[in-house]
Amino acid sequence: MPLRLYSPMPSLEGATDWIQGKPDPVELIGSPVLVYFWALSCYVCHENMSTLKHWRNTYSPKGLKLVSIHCPRMKSDDNFDRVKTAVETFEIKEPCGIDRMHKVKRAFKNEIWPAYFLFDREGKLKRRAGGKAGLIMIEAILEKMFDK
Repeated sequence: MPLRLYSPMPSLEGATDWIQGKPDPVELIGSPVLVYFWALSCYVCHENMSTLKHWRNTYSPKGLKLVSIHCPRMKSDDNFDRVKTAVETFEIKEPCGIDRMHKVKRAFKNEIWPAYFLFDREGKLKRRAGGKAGLIMIEAILEKMFDK
């Protein structure tokens, strides 16, 4: 069963590595947080990175925090150096957890790539979405949150 709306944000513990530092849970409190899951082998994930970059540039100055979770879909995705190169290529600036054991994925009850989980300032799930169309649903909530 997917994570229910208004559920508290699950722990990010379980990532085996972090690129660009592990997020401090205390620093996430009081801010909207977008946690997104992606994989090297997911072409839709790659296509959606430009939208995530746009959101980072637009909404981070207004208080949005982003957390990236790379969750391997297959053995070829489990290469730290390739993930690190992809983080640079896609210009991911936020902390990026490497979820080799799928512990974070299970905590979020996530079964798809890409997946997006938007939490409000109180740390409650406001919207979850996946795939290319999921960006439209998340963007509508972001616009409302930040009165665009």
